[in-house]
Amino acid sequence: MKKYLAEALGTMVLVFMGCSAAISLGCDNGIPESVIGTATAFGIAVIAMAYTIGGISGCHINPSITLAAFLTGRINGKDAAMYVLSQVIGGIAGSAVLYALVNSAGLVGIFANDLQTNGAAAIPVFGGLLAEMLFTCVLVFVFLGATSKTNGTTNNFAGLVIGLAYLLVHLCCMRYTGTSVNPARSVGPAIFQGGTALAHLWIFIVGPTVGGAVAALLWKIVAPSGR
Repeated sequence: MKKYLAEALGTMVLVFMGCSAAISLGCDNGIPESVIGTATAFGIAVIAMAYTIGGISGCHINPSITLAAFLTGRINGKDAAMYVLSQVIGGIAGSAVLYALVNSAGLVGIFANDLQTNGAAAIPVFGGLLAEMLFTCVLVFVFLGATSKTNGTTNNFAGLVIGLAYLLVHLCCMRYTGTSVNPARSVGPAIFQGGTALAHLWIFIVGPTVGGAVAALLWKIVAPSGR
């Protein structure tokens, strides 16, 4: 149970700290410095959790990564299912704490993922879905490579590399969807924010899931041992 609890706590911290930074910085795609700050916060949160719980659970804190780990034979079905459940619960818990904090301060919104505006119009559904697929694929591919046994001593830097990858995909994807690449990061905020964020939640579940599966397939093709 400790590794499941670690995944829940790690995801809780990721959602709470990343979304908190977005709120504090007033993250807006029209303000580059707020985007950079938010992306950095998510990346640092991942690095912090990687070196905190990595030795306990591997620090997936993302159902897309867990799916890829299962598809590449790194984790069994039972653990994969429990990891995903724990991550979603952790994400909801982090969102609940943030929602309480935001309300107590008289603020509005908790930075839920949604299709971003492009001038007067919103990014179309296909555009958002494609962005989530592509950038999740990149992120998960990096995770699989950075944590591979074939990398030898470079595994010591896996947490740093994965955190920087999170930062990178946030910078690239923010314009389209606010960047999820992680269903557990999207479920909780959407529940508490409601509206179109909740209506479009399926995009942030389907897109990252497909992206994670494709990354697993690509890794199995290129990895010397298949793992």
